[in-house]
Amino acid sequence: MTNAQRKKIVQLLTVSYNAELETVCNYIANSMHLDGFKAKHIKDALAADITEELGHAQQLAQRIKVLEGRIPGSLELKWTQKSMQPPKDPLDILSVINGVIEAEQGAIDQYQKIIEATDGIDPVTQDLCTTLKGDEEEHRRLFKGFLAEAKASR
Repeated sequence: MTNAQRKKIVQLLTVSYNAELETVCNYIANSMHLDGFKAKHIKDALAADITEELGHAQQLAQRIKVLEGRIPGSLELKWTQKSMQPPKDPLDILSVINGVIEAEQGAIDQYQKIIEATDGIDPVTQDLCTTLKGDEEEHRRLFKGFLAEAKASR
């Protein structure tokens, strides 16, 4: 792997690291903010996913370190997940569900970029991102199920 390839991979991993940490913040907020009977399963799923998303961030940070990159601190992170902000109405489960699906799709797309960028160059990072992409696809599937159920019960 060339130095330029390594730097590009570190940059891509850093984008995912940032997104995973932002997701943790938003999952905490939404898992506490939502109210009502219909919100229970969504809150529980978000609370359970916090640990997994934090684990993803830790794995990404470790890989960044192995590739001799620098892991950014909080002042260097950029928050962009507008759709994941807790809704004004704590009964608005649809906006949270849609926000989660959008965030998970963003993670899936980013991991796909890394998988493609590392093909034939860095099989360790590629393997890590393939696994993380699978986790995010499962989260997305779960919340698509919540979305279908919420729409059916209207």
